[in-house]
Amino acid sequence: MVLARHASAPFRKPYADYNRVAFAASFERYQRLAPGAPLILDACCGVGESSVALARAFPTHYVIGVDQSAVRLQRGQQRPQTQREQGGERRAWPANLDLVRADLVDYWRLLLDAGLRLDRHYLLYPNPWPKIGHLRRRWHGHPVFPALLALGGVLECRSNWPIYIAEHRLAVQQLTGRTAVCQSFVPEQPMTPFERKYLASGHGLFRSVTDLT
Repeated sequence: MVLARHASAPFRKPYADYNRVAFAASFERYQRLAPGAPLILDACCGVGESSVALARAFPTHYVIGVDQSAVRLQRGQQRPQTQREQGGERRAWPANLDLVRADLVDYWRLLLDAGLRLDRHYLLYPNPWPKIGHLRRRWHGHPVFPALLALGGVLECRSNWPIYIAEHRLAVQQLTGRTAVCQSFVPEQPMTPFERKYLASGHGLFRSVTDLT
């Protein structure tokens, strides 16, 4: 019922001015620094640890990490230009990385309005909003979800809560007709602080991957 309503009625919430400004600035940087490069969006990136990992794993792509918390982003952006990694190795801050403070509800739609398509799209450990009445606060229950899917690319969602991944997979399949692969997994290297914490505490990890290209 929720998905059908979101699919049939376009989401027309007005854009906040600060989101317009943030998007315009990040779009200008993308066009100036890496015109034509495949685009990766790291949604809800927090301190940007996963964004750094993605930028290093995909050096020919341009990675944009977006989070609505200025505090979390500042913690990530205040890292030195070179940082000491595990084992003592120093590695340069990726040149193909941009961290942006914005509300994703607007940022996703602004990307779509600009005619951009993603090559890869990550939702890594989003707030699960686990209570029964919280469905519409989960990304797959939010009216912005059709716009998120319309950006295309390989969409990967990770969580330690299997119900979240099962719901996400069902929503993707119902709205796109695409098959979403859902599986438990153990990462070789944690990508986020949450992933590291869950692994250390023995939680199971789950992900859904869908090719929307």
